[in-house]
Amino acid sequence: QVQLVESGGGSLQAGGSLRLSCAVSGYTFTTKCVGWFRQAPEKEREGVAIIDTDGTTYSASVRGRFTISKDNAKSTLDLQMNNLKPEDTANYYCAVSDRWYCAFSPSYFQYWGQGTQVTVSS
Repeated sequence: QVQLVESGGGSLQAGGSLRLSCAVSGYTFTTKCVGWFRQAPEKEREGVAIIDTDGTTYSASVRGRFTISKDNAKSTLDLQMNNLKPEDTANYYCAVSDRWYCAFSPSYFQYWGQGTQVTVSS
């Protein structure tokens, strides 16, 4: 059974940094798709950053500010978020997939964490 547990969310002012972590069990980290998504109130879930066999992809809104990383040995997936903005406020989810190549769409990911809230004030 695949389980994902996020941690590291919180509330902070614009310009600050947070590091989200996702502990994954029951899943073997290889070059299959892993990623972070977020969902703001009344908005659809959107991709933030993914890693697949082709490499790493970031959404335009976070490129240059966020960094995704994974540790295959520890089965963890992290998201370093710098220079946070109020528009980054959302519930953040980590996800993993059985696919080797993934588009920036939640539909490519089968396993999800419960989410961790990030709130950025101006």
